[in-house]
Amino acid sequence: FVDTIQHSTVKTINDTRYNAYLKGEDLDDMSLAGELNYFPMPDKVLKLKKELELSPVQVIKLKELSTNLHRKKLEMGVVIIRNEKTLDDLFRTKQVNEGSLIFYTNRSGLYYGELKGAILMACYNTQKLLTAIQVRKLETLGKLN
Repeated sequence: FVDTIQHSTVKTINDTRYNAYLKGEDLDDMSLAGELNYFPMPDKVLKLKKELELSPVQVIKLKELSTNLHRKKLEMGVVIIRNEKTLDDLFRTKQVNEGSLIFYTNRSGLYYGELKGAILMACYNTQKLLTAIQVRKLETLGKLN
């Protein structure tokens, strides 16, 4: 299986970041506030399902969390790319003005914030699904990040 790299269609986003947005990958470690405090990402908990002795219900709910988060990451990646392209186009065509600049840069913050919020919400909801014993086991395994 060869992972093909697409070239960025936006000159302000390098190929690595562009492909990460398209694949729903987080290059900015947006989950760290959760993970460093034992609020893990659902996919990382699923990888440890045997060690944590997850119940079938926990596995189903964690898979749902993981799927929904991935869907949100893909959605936000497209939106972030589109917004960055708009900013680039405004400057390239010399159509930029203070109003449009404020609007689209504020949108950038909004979109990154929405993405980070979704990631951290997945961490929060993952931790809520775990028992205290499972959380302690995660701490001793030290495999969250």
